[in-house]
Amino acid sequence: MNFLMAMAALSGALAVAAGAFGAHGASGQAAEWLRTGGTYQMVHAVAALAAAQAGFRGPGWLFVAGAAIFAGTLYLMALGLPRWLGAITPLGGAALIGGWLWLAWSAVRP
Repeated sequence: MNFLMAMAALSGALAVAAGAFGAHGASGQAAEWLRTGGTYQMVHAVAALAAAQAGFRGPGWLFVAGAAIFAGTLYLMALGLPRWLGAITPLGGAALIGGWLWLAWSAVRP
């Protein structure tokens, strides 16, 4: 079983659900947070799948974890949890950037 690919696929499914809720069940700032989170989570779910397929597990896990933190905090705020969670969101973004840098480094190293 490829646990990374399974988690990436579940992340993609959650991104679709969040985007749909943002489009049809939320309004205002909550809808925007859901759209933003869904977009970033979907892009990085696909990136994690590609990284796993290419054998780059470390960057793939950073994509999954970073997306969970980044999008997850936005989703929680959209559902009414405190806005201080927004202070955690950049940690997820940093993990996403780290995943891309790690993937680039992995692709060119001998």
